[in-house]
Amino acid sequence: MLLVRGRGGGTALTGTVFERGERAPSFKGAPDEDAPYVWVCDAFYEVESGGSELVVDGETIRVAFESPAPRGFDTREQAVEAAREHVRTQFARVGVPGSEVDVEVVKDDPG
Repeated sequence: MLLVRGRGGGTALTGTVFERGERAPSFKGAPDEDAPYVWVCDAFYEVESGGSELVVDGETIRVAFESPAPRGFDTREQAVEAAREHVRTQFARVGVPGSEVDVEVVKDDPG
């Protein structure tokens, strides 16, 4: 599995790419289990009240989370590129420009 982690505005977001042969999550909305690569990550957006507190660039904001956004892909490259774009989009939703988000891909062995 690959962890795709974005850092920006003093906070971080991590999602997972399940690779060929790994058991992808099975829950409502999960992609076809036959997809060789599956990307799963939370999605969030800023709200005026409710939600959870998040500190971005030293300012406390409130965010609400959507259901995880699983997507299936045929290749690792497609999955990683979509993951990078998703992470940058989440930061943009809370005011952190994509150009200020550092995204790294780390191989994880769940052991």
